[in-house]
Amino acid sequence: MGDPRISHIELDEATIIWRNADIEQERRIAIFDLIEENTFKPLRAFEAGHEGPYRLKLSVEDGRLALTVSDDDGNGGGQLLETVILGLGRFRRPIREYFAICDSYYQAIRKATATEIETIDMARRGVHNEAAEMLLERLQGKIDTDFATARRLFTLICVLHIRG
Repeated sequence: MGDPRISHIELDEATIIWRNADIEQERRIAIFDLIEENTFKPLRAFEAGHEGPYRLKLSVEDGRLALTVSDDDGNGGGQLLETVILGLGRFRRPIREYFAICDSYYQAIRKATATEIETIDMARRGVHNEAAEMLLERLQGKIDTDFATARRLFTLICVLHIRG
């Protein structure tokens, strides 16, 4: 019986130029939560008999998101199964909006009222949810996943877009 989930995730550090402590914390939480609970089934690999768990590497190459999927052999490696490439054009606006709202949120945490923080957090979650839905649409027919996994993956996609 298969185990269609991500057991290890790696971000291409060469893609990430800079990140502050707040973003680093978001990255750590997203990775921890993702590994703890996720649904991830690359359809071609699964149909070829590779039923998971999987190792996933996220990178940006030529303006496109590369999701490199490998078997997890339990020894820190595994056979490369496939690389799914997604154009990032449709994600530029949500990524930009997410960063802007996150900046406001991090500033608000330090000096705003609870009501103001809650309002900003609701906006942040709204943008995050819309982007997760968009990611689910883009992965359709390539990778089966759930909403919570897509949300966490979107957080990590944002981390890949940080510029100093």
